[in-house]
Amino acid sequence: MREVIASVLENVRLTRDVYSLTFACDEKIKARPGQFAMIGVSGFPLRRPLAICKSEGERFTVCYRLKGEGTRRLAFDYKIGEKLSVLLPLGNGFFVGEEEKKVAVVGGGAGVFPLISAIREYAQSKEIYAYMGFASADAVCMEYEMRRAKSLSVATDDGSMGFHGTAVQALLSEIGEVKPDVILSCGPLPMLRALKEAVAGKNIPTYVSLEERMGCGIGACLVCVCDKTDGKHARVCKDGPVFEISEISL
Repeated sequence: MREVIASVLENVRLTRDVYSLTFACDEKIKARPGQFAMIGVSGFPLRRPLAICKSEGERFTVCYRLKGEGTRRLAFDYKIGEKLSVLLPLGNGFFVGEEEKKVAVVGGGAGVFPLISAIREYAQSKEIYAYMGFASADAVCMEYEMRRAKSLSVATDDGSMGFHGTAVQALLSEIGEVKPDVILSCGPLPMLRALKEAVAGKNIPTYVSLEERMGCGIGACLVCVCDKTDGKHARVCKDGPVFEISEISL
């Protein structure tokens, strides 16, 4: 982890409330799939934790959804050439073993963003089966990146595009045929709970990236502590954000 001063190369709107922000810095950035960055926004004491979607040499890209004043400032105040302080790469990220050839990637909403990096990393060496869920067709974004996968199923809650249902339901409709060796996932808690129930007893290693509020991003402030199934606690930023699904209480 290190602090870099990054210049905005592109800050574009993808959907009604989702933006893609690409930076350039003076050194090469190597981030594993699922790692994140803490981005400083002028006027706010706490940095914003955002998943790294792409890491290419001195350039890296994050995506974010408008939620509060901090992300609105990021969307509307930072134009090409503006500079920000960024801490990265943070967290443990995803790791797929050499023996795991078929990888199912299951994302929901903003949870698709950290999974983009996993698709990009493993698409050439693994069979990637992507199941990405959105509220409706007009919320779908970064489909061009998802299509790097061997197979892509876009699911929408209202049935306006692709599979009518959730990403977990889309996975279950094909899991017997695909037979994934490992599952990587990120999304809202109800989705992760449904996934945990869906894979119970199937003996498929399943790793989830948790979406939590963070203060420091380095494990010092304890804002992002989560409960583990063994009765202990973990810091999402430092010990995660990726955990084996059976390790954590959802």
